[in-house]
Amino acid sequence: MNDQIKETASSAKEGNAPRFGSDLIALALREQGFPYISLNPGASFRGLHDSLVNFLGNENPEIIVCMHEEHAIGIAQGYAKITDKAMAVAVHSNVGLMHATMGFFNAWCDRTPMLVIGATGPLDAVKRRPWIEWIHTTIDQGSLVRDYTKWDDQPGSAQAAIESIRRGTMLANARPSGPVYVCLDVALQEEEVTSLPALDDISKFQVPSDTEPPAAELEKAVEILATAERPFIFCGRATRDEAGWRDRVRLAELSGARTTTHMKLPAGFPSSHPAFIGETGWRLKGPVLEAIRSADAILMLDWLDAGNALKLAFPEGEPRPPVISVSNDFHIHNGWNMDYGGLPAVDVNIPTVPETTTRRLVEALEKIKGPVEPSKPRYPDIEGPGTSGDIGLMDLARAFAVVTKDEKISITGRPLGWPSNANVIEHPHDFLGHTGGGGLGAGPSIAVGAALALREIGSERIAVAILGDGDYMMGLTAIWNAATLRLPVLFLIANNHSYYNDENHQKKVAEKRDRPVENAPIGQRMEDPVPDLAALARAQGLEAEGPITDLADLPAALENAVKRVRAGASFVLDVNVRPEYVGGPMVEMD
Repeated sequence: MNDQIKETASSAKEGNAPRFGSDLIALALREQGFPYISLNPGASFRGLHDSLVNFLGNENPEIIVCMHEEHAIGIAQGYAKITDKAMAVAVHSNVGLMHATMGFFNAWCDRTPMLVIGATGPLDAVKRRPWIEWIHTTIDQGSLVRDYTKWDDQPGSAQAAIESIRRGTMLANARPSGPVYVCLDVALQEEEVTSLPALDDISKFQVPSDTEPPAAELEKAVEILATAERPFIFCGRATRDEAGWRDRVRLAELSGARTTTHMKLPAGFPSSHPAFIGETGWRLKGPVLEAIRSADAILMLDWLDAGNALKLAFPEGEPRPPVISVSNDFHIHNGWNMDYGGLPAVDVNIPTVPETTTRRLVEALEKIKGPVEPSKPRYPDIEGPGTSGDIGLMDLARAFAVVTKDEKISITGRPLGWPSNANVIEHPHDFLGHTGGGGLGAGPSIAVGAALALREIGSERIAVAILGDGDYMMGLTAIWNAATLRLPVLFLIANNHSYYNDENHQKKVAEKRDRPVENAPIGQRMEDPVPDLAALARAQGLEAEGPITDLADLPAALENAVKRVRAGASFVLDVNVRPEYVGGPMVEMD
């Protein structure tokens, strides 16, 4: 085995050499540099659990015990949203894996990496305990998540498990990133080992570098952008790397482009830059649509659902400007789910990640254009909400923007209906996008993972999760981990007492069918009794306030919440808002 694992083995708990298969597997996790492994305990990986605690001393990785497997996955997703790196997770047998499947799907759609360790009862039937290990033994367990993971494996020995972890971590982190699943037989974990296997050093299994753009396609792209007068850039999926962020800004300035970002994706361009028109979702409208339709060149940087975005802006058969697409996402498209969106009709197809291509475009355009003065940021005048009365979603957004104007925050998620352009974004960590798969319940755990990662990297930002009450209630027990980990994080609940997205759908159905719109709330509301969201938080060890029901009390409550989080608290603020969606941006951009 390589020197790093030998050294780790000699310094493991009580100085013991590895004695069991799970000891070797624990060492394989440590050599990857995982600081944490989030899990809900389960007997199927009891051997690995023992090795993590009694062989490695619960250090590197340290166990984060969760109340649900879906929370364990969500914490890893939030961690990766900050670091761009996989975290380790463990889920219990087929039952734990089935609990975790929604988390897998979120991470898959979000293109976030993680290494998930699973387990199964002994495949050798003579080794199974009666009943329990029979129902926890599944043949081809990876098939449960194979359609929305990058890779899965069930190694047949401890040595093979080491290779699986090495391969799985590499594949998870290679872009396009995503979750991988490695299933361990109980018997494999508990078998005794007599010697360390001889393996190549971990340094020989690095994540492949992002590929460079093909020369011919790059040349075409440079020619299009160099001659365009009104180019437009869709700033889509990107890493949290600050150099890549600066390159996108520089490219917009060199080309004279206008830009947009997607409200479902992490921050891709500063909202304070004059080139930024506004953020959008799948409904292209207003100034963003006008800027796209008036463009004489389009650059799509790994845009979410690029094909349908182009069709919305330029219906098939209509003339359109030349389109440059930069994305390698097609490498993981499959036939199970349509998360890849429409097939884009493009003129230049550059099959790699935005960062390498943007860097080469900047270098080429700097030679052509010469020096270009950096643009000065612009900051909107944010009007606060009214002084009293009930609270609308826009009121909450305005009050939050005013209170956090001078704070360094990382918004880990926003609820449906939140106004666009509601917060100034100037750093890759300012906004972390959506959950990915669209299922409720992931927001709290993603916030915990992001707050953990911010602390890990030494950031002064505080994590803020702006959640709907449905998302909060469904993922409620994940906030317990914020308390156990002593994380500074704010859970701001926009509480409309409703699963309002579905209530809104029912209104539209009723209108279309000429039926009573007033019946839309039936089967949608969380009332009679109304859950006490703050009490539920305090019961798990967090600080909490609310419900806030009057605008007059909102600014002070927000200020106190931010102050307490700055002091290190995990805090829940419950704000009652009207059941509604905001139809437009908080601030209109010029």
